Amino acid sequence: MYSTYFLIFIVFFLGFAAWLLFVWAVKSGQFEDPEAPKYRMLDDDDDVKSKESRSRNKNK
Repeated sequence: MYSTYFLIFIVFFLGFAAWLLFVWAVKSGQFEDPEAPKYRMLDDDDDVKSKESRSRNKNK
């Protein structure tokens, strides 16, 4: 019976450790899309530039 409780404890401990490792990987950006940066340069920035110029004109 002791070995059953020990194995259940080990399984819970390993599951918790795997969950912590997964949370760390997500927060550190390990699952970012590696393909996106090469397409980002093709996007038009006209909307961003027009918003910046409007905000500059309002501040004057």
